[in-house]
Amino acid sequence: MNTPKTVLIISTLDTKRDETRYLKYKFKEIDVLPLLMDLSMRGKEPSRAELTPSHVASAGGSTIEEINQSKERSTITNIIIDGATKIARDLYMAGKIHGVMAIGGSTGSLMATDVMRSLPFGIPKLMISSTAALPGLSTRYIGTSDILLFHSVIEITGVTDMLKNVMDRACYAMKGMIKYVDNTLAAHNKKTIAMTMLGPCEQCARAVRATLESQGFQITGFSAAGVGDQAMEKMIAEGFFHGVIDLAPGGVGEHYFGYMRDGGPDRLESAAKTGIPQIISTCSVNHMTPARSKYKKEFHERRKYDLDKFRTWLRLSPDELKQVANEFARKLNGAKNQ
Repeated sequence: MNTPKTVLIISTLDTKRDETRYLKYKFKEIDVLPLLMDLSMRGKEPSRAELTPSHVASAGGSTIEEINQSKERSTITNIIIDGATKIARDLYMAGKIHGVMAIGGSTGSLMATDVMRSLPFGIPKLMISSTAALPGLSTRYIGTSDILLFHSVIEITGVTDMLKNVMDRACYAMKGMIKYVDNTLAAHNKKTIAMTMLGPCEQCARAVRATLESQGFQITGFSAAGVGDQAMEKMIAEGFFHGVIDLAPGGVGEHYFGYMRDGGPDRLESAAKTGIPQIISTCSVNHMTPARSKYKKEFHERRKYDLDKFRTWLRLSPDELKQVANEFARKLNGAKNQ
């Protein structure tokens, strides 16, 4: 007989007690073990979670008494998130959880997805949120992680038939992910290469992929449009890849100037720090993508390429290219195994 797998449920019992109880009941009904972590910061009733707010506050370096008495909402929220993140990572590393599910509105979703983003690519992460469709919040919830956002549509209050339907579907989706999908992804299993890709170098990327795949390598592509760059750097640091082919590293300059394809502060650094081989090309390094609402007057005089009605690439000036080149040199000079 197979041992049931465990899902970590993240919730705030001070506001979502009945709804969370239903989630636990449903998981038990479908032979999944629920492990509840309560992130409540103002709960007056005793928490019945396996991981109480006291556990979470302690892991974050504080006490629940200090949390309850504090008026610094931002500070105590960060303490709870830090504590929950530490607990979740420890449970995952110990092999005690196989998936993570959370339920909440805007605050609960922000806190829970912060915890989810600390866990590696591959472990199932599902966020039931009543604010999943609010402009700007979905990208904030997901970031560079593989979080599945489940929009509840209705408010998460009261265990109505409609909300049961939402939670039932989410529970069955989670069971399917932890039961039928192999979530153990490690670089030592195959010869894996990360590769950035972008429209202007698509044919090059196809040729590189075909050649390496014919030699037994597995190529994982990342769209070099900002978020993809950041996700790749994070996964390189987590040990998912044996090497990197960086065809489109324009995110370095985009971060330097603060434009839309911002690859983040760690762009072009993870492979250098881990010491894995990397090949770097220059596709789109001479382009920039400032928001049109922030165009300087002289931007209108530059050579440009309109991708569509939303996106335009502008040429960098010679001086700007020198600044970007200096950033490349600074980052790569710190590489191991030069």
